[in-house]
Amino acid sequence: MPERNIVVEEINVQPVETHYIELVERKGLGHPDYIADAASEASSIALSKYYKKRYGVILHHNLDKTLVVGGQSSPRFGGGEVIQPIYILISGRATTTVYTSGSSEPERIPIGTLIIEAVREWIKRNFRFLDPDKHVIIDYKIGQGSRDLRGLFETGIEKTPLANDTSFGSGYAPMSRLERAVLMTERYINSREFKNRYPEIGEDVKVMGLRIGNKAKITVASSMISHLIPDLQHYLSIKEEVKDRITDYLVKNVEFDEIEVYLNTADIPEKGIVYLTVTGTSAEHGDDGMTGRGNRANGLITPMRFMSLEATAGKNPVSHVGKIYNVLAFMIAEKIYNEVKGIREVYVELLSQIGRPIDQPLMAGVKVVPEQGYHLSDNIKSEIRSIVDEELANITRLTDLFVEGKLTLF
Repeated sequence: MPERNIVVEEINVQPVETHYIELVERKGLGHPDYIADAASEASSIALSKYYKKRYGVILHHNLDKTLVVGGQSSPRFGGGEVIQPIYILISGRATTTVYTSGSSEPERIPIGTLIIEAVREWIKRNFRFLDPDKHVIIDYKIGQGSRDLRGLFETGIEKTPLANDTSFGSGYAPMSRLERAVLMTERYINSREFKNRYPEIGEDVKVMGLRIGNKAKITVASSMISHLIPDLQHYLSIKEEVKDRITDYLVKNVEFDEIEVYLNTADIPEKGIVYLTVTGTSAEHGDDGMTGRGNRANGLITPMRFMSLEATAGKNPVSHVGKIYNVLAFMIAEKIYNEVKGIREVYVELLSQIGRPIDQPLMAGVKVVPEQGYHLSDNIKSEIRSIVDEELANITRLTDLFVEGKLTLF
């Protein structure tokens, strides 16, 4: 096996925590962009499982071009209805026919059935009031492809997959306090415990974090469920209570000199303008979404960091480096930060070259910001290279983790 091209360097940059200003965003569970990512990935997982069970191998597919077209609704205190359903279009390419041994005619794969059922089930699992049969139209446009399995294993299907694109993945560690605060806030609001306590809160939660010096401002946009809110007074009461609850949670879990939480700042109560939804997502009334427009592979949008703009969701989990390298870059960065002493920040960049084995990137780059009093010695470089080398050698293990839904992608 050729030696991997692993480059480790010390960089002289200001750590994010020492910046006077920091911005972080997360688009939560019910946001239209999150729905698009989730629909793409649910479809990919469904196809992968079908391919693996039926043919013993995950066949080529990329379903990373999902579009969510907002519907129309008429929410009101104590009720409301969806007037025009949300339209979800899964698009991309997939292996739709397969030639098997002993057959001169190809088997047709039920692509549409698999995709529609996968998206429908994801909606049922994650929304309490969005009915996939009443409120959503699920459609698909899949470019057709075929595969001849009769010669597949002879061409080395069990070898390390070859990169199907020239692309790069980027990751870093550790998260800053603001990054943790933003991620924790959305997950807290969308937790089962929180929803049991405040069922009026919908799933569409967007969190924007701003740090100025050591003071944090957290702006939350959270949908409210119209039929559970009888009047404006109830809305305002719940809003104030939820804002206080989020503030208390953050004060207990993240250290800042001051934390301010803002909730649904577009409300104009005196004019009757408040954030009500029938289903819990803004997609019910004109807010659109698309795969790849939301969170990066660690669940955040981080403009102060090195980032790839590649969508991870919906891409095949075997050879698409746009998916694999972005997730792996974060995993490698986390491992380096946890296991190597003297590191303040670490950034990992993995660059593929189409046709190369995915465990042999054209370059694996590690940028290190050392702690004060440390420098990047040869021993530390060697330790970092060993970690990168080991993770790349085991890269194919990620495929099963993707298919099992065990990895954060967005």
